[in-house]
Amino acid sequence: MSANAVTARLRGLLPQPLDWTAVRRAPGRDLLAGVTVAIVALPLALAFGVSSGLGAEAGLATAIVAGVLAAVFGGSNLQVSGPTGAMTVVLVPIMHRYGGAGVLTVGLLAGLVLVVLAVARVGRFAQFMPTPVIEGFTAGIAVVIAMQQVPAALGVSGVEGERVWQTAADAVVRFAVSPDPISLVMALGVAVVMLVGGRWRPGVPFSLIGVVAATAVAELARLDVARIGALPATLPAPSVAFVDVSALAGLLPSALAVAALAALESLLCASVADSMSVNERHDPDRELFGQGLANLAAPLFGGVPATAAIARTAVNVRAGARSRLAAVTHAVVLAVIVLAASGLVGRIPLAALAGVLLATTVRMVEVGSLRAIARSTRSDALVMALTFLVTVALDLVTAVAVGIGVAIVLALRAVARAVKVEQVPLETGDHSEEEHALLAEHIVAYRFDGPLFFAAAHRFLLELSEVADVRVVILRMSRVTTIDATGAQVLGDAITRLEKRGITVVLSGIKPGHDQVLAALGVAEHLRRDDLIFPDTPSAIRYARHVLDPNLDPNSAAATA
Repeated sequence: MSANAVTARLRGLLPQPLDWTAVRRAPGRDLLAGVTVAIVALPLALAFGVSSGLGAEAGLATAIVAGVLAAVFGGSNLQVSGPTGAMTVVLVPIMHRYGGAGVLTVGLLAGLVLVVLAVARVGRFAQFMPTPVIEGFTAGIAVVIAMQQVPAALGVSGVEGERVWQTAADAVVRFAVSPDPISLVMALGVAVVMLVGGRWRPGVPFSLIGVVAATAVAELARLDVARIGALPATLPAPSVAFVDVSALAGLLPSALAVAALAALESLLCASVADSMSVNERHDPDRELFGQGLANLAAPLFGGVPATAAIARTAVNVRAGARSRLAAVTHAVVLAVIVLAASGLVGRIPLAALAGVLLATTVRMVEVGSLRAIARSTRSDALVMALTFLVTVALDLVTAVAVGIGVAIVLALRAVARAVKVEQVPLETGDHSEEEHALLAEHIVAYRFDGPLFFAAAHRFLLELSEVADVRVVILRMSRVTTIDATGAQVLGDAITRLEKRGITVVLSGIKPGHDQVLAALGVAEHLRRDDLIFPDTPSAIRYARHVLDPNLDPNSAAATA
């Protein structure tokens, strides 16, 4: 791509005047929706910041900085971005291995990758993600996030383990040795308030109510911080530090994983926002561009990598948002809270935030969707189950790769099984029974239906190799939908095997595009040279009769099928 083309592409990804036309329609509704989303987002931002390992202040910085930039530069009018649970799942191993500097550096690199993907117009391909993979890793993420909260919910610190399920198991063992139910009761109480209250009054921010109530109880009861765990009395400014240039190569795989997750989650979230609204259609490439800029900027303020948040976006839409002003308002309100009430925010117990995330994981899992996919086909159920298990046991990126890989293999197997190569009757016209018998005995026509590609080609070779007691084989190619190099090569092998047995092979109905593949690979060159490739089946049949009876003119009426 030339420099001018890149410049033109970048110009097309920048905000357009039409993006803000909707702001003038109902600014009051957007402002109210933004305040509502901020109330919901506050405890989530704190909780995801703590869960990532960088602290609550990092979660707030991410929600503010990424929230504004993704809203202004993104491809959706209604989407709300910030720290998410799915991203936390990927960040925790990076934090353990490289520390906070590694997480911030990964965010910068991921932002660059997202911008490159936007310029390359990769956003459109997100629609090909299989639904079983999406549902499988969503359920797996929910389980991983829940396991991440086990130590805080049990009031246990200093847990050990390389995998999240190992740290959760270690926390349970430590709690069993020295149980202290205060943190557990607080976490479960907040989760119950959110789940029950959400069913009773969906529009009320019960997450904030639960956190405020838990904080008030902790203050009134003067609970020991060592017992319940709490944020610092005053939230410090996020620390900003990056790794040395020499360590960038080791962080690149993690950055690619973060970029892939940010792209996938943001584009899926944008599709959800479109489905919940009327006349809204997001621009996938602009959405990647906006998320790229958000992830480039957030680490500069000490924030973790960000992505669009389905829960906050859904609240935004339900609250009546009409434009990007709502998402910008949500970020501004969070910034005001940080400036005016950081001391109060800093007194929230970690167990209360663990309860928020536990309730969030329950809401993430759509049991009805999981059941529907499990009952649909065995292939879909297998893909979903594998993706779920690998997400929980290993990591999200590996799970998505495994899920997509298995889905592709199973899809190819299904297509290969649906492809047909079958013997079809010759259209013999009004000839005598003797001629019919002669033709039936010495001429066989096979018709291909579907794609002639690598997954099914070898089966064709086996079936064609079993042809016996014939002198002419007609291969009817008009219904071949596509042909690849493997299919063409196997077709050439079948022709060679038949000819070695003294059987004449003719082809009919090859489409121009398929003929180019065959010619490029040198398949059936001698048939082309000897005029044994015919435009249609009747002309091929006439030639086959001429092979049986050289005295019969292939263009005569007697040879016409």
